[in-house]
Formats: sequence, structure tokens, C-alpha cells
Amino acid sequence: MGSDFFGGRFSAACMSAGTSSFADFLASFAPDLLPGAGARAVAGSAAAADLPHGTTIVALAFDDGVIMAGDRRSTAGSMIAQRDIEKVFRSDEFSCVGIAGVAGIGLELVRLFQLELEHYEKLEGRTLSLEGKANRLATFVRGNLGGAMQGLVVVPLFAGFDEDAGLGRIFSYDVAGGRYEERRFHSIGSGSVFAKGSLKKLYRDGMPAGDAILACMHALYDAADDDSATGGPDLTRRIFPVVATVTADGFRRLSDAESGEYARSVVDERMRVPGGPIAPLHPGSEPSD
Repeated sequence: MGSDFFGGRFSAACMSAGTSSFADFLASFAPDLLPGAGARAVAGSAAAADLPHGTTIVALAFDDGVIMAGDRRSTAGSMIAQRDIEKVFRSDEFSCVGIAGVAGIGLELVRLFQLELEHYEKLEGRTLSLEGKANRLATFVRGNLGGAMQGLVVVPLFAGFDEDAGLGRIFSYDVAGGRYEERRFHSIGSGSVFAKGSLKKLYRDGMPAGDAILACMHALYDAADDDSATGGPDLTRRIFPVVATVTADGFRRLSDAESGEYARSVVDERMRVPGGPIAPLHPGSEPSD
């Protein structure tokens, strides 16, 4: 928190006993700083529809954990608002979160969620379970319900490595804060129906990391192919999807160079086969070239 809130020094609120929830602290002493607090200011206005929106995010479980990837485009109505926005973030050492919807509120929600997990760990001396993190995020989404009902929708996709179960898990949400565990893969955003259809054909249990990243890249490419709000790999500007893995070794974001290599391989393949990889008709069989 900045000096504007504390007056340049620790306030009495900071020195009082509180809970391990940073969001609860804000709700008690500075509710205006919570995501969506200003939603009513633009309620019902035409400006709400023209705010920058983030789009497609995909997540996929693989043999060592989970992968999340997001395109880089945000749109405002029919216009491209930004070509290189980031929509996939580290939430803590063993989890990540992606956002779709109104970009400004989504970024606030992510920052608050990151602080919430850090605050909990400092006060409790341990991290929340992956299940607990997913539940906390649901609370934040529910807190923006008033804004969502007025068109300021933000929906996250949460994924992480469950240290107790030893596997990657994926959680999706609805605008009311409903939390749902997804199996194998999932996608959110305007291009999600195309990305999920692509993943349905490409996904295999026990995929190695390289194949899983390629599957996510193909899914984002397919989404961009049919959804104007989703941006594909921009080879000219060297803008590529953000890709992150979460395993027993923790969170790792691929460098732009690494992401670019995967993106270029997908583009090269689509130059030869515009429709992309073909799934086999019979389980266990491989498609012919």
C-alpha cells in the first residue's frame, strides 16, 4: 500500500490484529481499493462496452504439472486496443492465473490475489493449499458481481501444481464466483470455443511439456483464425503468446525467445497444412502424413 493510504506512516489499522486475508483488511479499511469498486461510475454507460477487453486463455495438464498460455491482444469494441498485453501471471510459486474480460478490473483482481496469497503466507507461516487458493479467487470474482451484471465482466482461469496430489489442476469460474475444477484442459475468453475444440483433438494423457506447449500454441492459433478478438503470433513485431508452466519445481514463464520458437514452428506447419494437425480416428493410431 502507498503513502497516500497510510499518510506516510503505518496507520492504526495496520497495527491492529487482523485476519490472514488481505482482501478482508481492504474491505474494512479501504473498500474503494478493491477491484470493481468503481464499477457503478460507468454503469449503463456506452463507455463500458468500449473498455479494453482481454481474450483467449488456455490451460492444459501434462505429465509434470500444468501449462497456461494466453494470446496478447486486447480489443475495445471493434478496435485493437493493445497488441502485446499480458494476461497470464504468476500468482505464487506453485500457481498461475489468466484473465479474460475487462482488462483494467482483471489486472486489479490479479494484483490483489497475488497480495492475498503473499499476505497469508507471511501471517500464517505456510502457503494455502491449491484448493484454498482456488476458493480465495472465487471470493474475489464474486466481489465484482455488481460490475459484471452491468457489463464489466472479468473471468479468471486458475491453475497450479498440487503438492499433496503431485499433479497439475485447473479451475474455472463463472461471473458469480462459482468455482469448477476442469479435467485435462480448459479455455476461457471470446475465442475459447475454438481453442477448446482444438485442444479436444490434440490432447493426450501424459503429454510431455514440449508437446503440451505445442498443443496450446495450436489452440491459440485456431482461436485467432476464427475469432477477431484473439491475436495470433505476430512474427513481424515479434509478439508471441505468454506461456507458463507450473510443476514441482515451481512457476516458470517461457522467455520470449522460447515462446517464439514454438510459435514459429506452428506457423511453419500451418503454411503447409492450414487446418493444422489431424487427430487420429482410432485411439492409439497415428494420422498419416
